[in-house]
Amino acid sequence: MAEAVELPIVDLASSDRNASACSIRKACTECGFFYLINHGVEESLLQKVLEGNKMFFSLCLEEKMKLARKNHRGYTPLYAEKLDTSTSSREVLPGWRSIMEGYYEQVMNAGKRLVKLVALALSLDESFFYDLGAFNPPDGYLRLLHYPGELGSSDEEIYGASAHSDYGMITLLATDGIHGLQEYLTCSFNLAALAFCVVVDANVLTS
Repeated sequence: MAEAVELPIVDLASSDRNASACSIRKACTECGFFYLINHGVEESLLQKVLEGNKMFFSLCLEEKMKLARKNHRGYTPLYAEKLDTSTSSREVLPGWRSIMEGYYEQVMNAGKRLVKLVALALSLDESFFYDLGAFNPPDGYLRLLHYPGELGSSDEEIYGASAHSDYGMITLLATDGIHGLQEYLTCSFNLAALAFCVVVDANVLTS
């Protein structure tokens, strides 16, 4: 069984930006992951996102397929996307769109603040990525994931999201506190769940 590990913690609201940058640099050179706290995403909003996420994935397949993925937006059914190898505007869940737009904005703001610290961690001016045009326009993808757990016995290994490297500069992972996320260094490790924090995957950035 994979061992549970706790990652370094970076406080996005810390007044000591140089210390935060040093923590990020250490985390990125040692494992590529860290926890982010005081990230500015409202806890009440995150709870609404998690509740809506649970409601959506509990719908029957027919309802979910009304929002089938098109142009990188929409629902992707189980097994339709294997990581190891314009959607409908109708509201399946009334009010859900405004919640997700607000959540996207807050997570994007956290990412922008974090990228400034990443620049400092690389001994660059904190505006380096902005001056480079990395946020002109902002290009972030928001995905809600649901893994159904045990799917029955089989000789074939079944992955929720099998071994992969994320694309993009950084990935911010908000969890509901349920264990399951793993990282791979020299072997697999379970990431310990911390209340209301975001796991940052900077492996693409540091590779």
